[in-house]
Amino acid sequence: MTGLWLAAALALLPALGLAVAAAARGALAFRLVAVQLATSVAVLLLVVMSFALDQPATIDLGLVLAVLTLPGTLLFAVFQERWL
Repeated sequence: MTGLWLAAALALLPALGLAVAAAARGALAFRLVAVQLATSVAVLLLVVMSFALDQPATIDLGLVLAVLTLPGTLLFAVFQERWL
């Protein structure tokens, strides 16, 4: 069963790579959307990896990242608006 979870994790890696690459270039608003996409894919990847490695305690990392994504993005947007 862990083989299916590892295959799902490997299937998420190209999407994460494209989101990180998109966050490195383009307009500021496009970068912000790409960072949001990258964190969403990272949350999915962390949850899938917790099932694949049979470590249920590591699912907390994905949940914490999901909870902190919105405030972090809002703070980043306020910083960009005020100082850049």
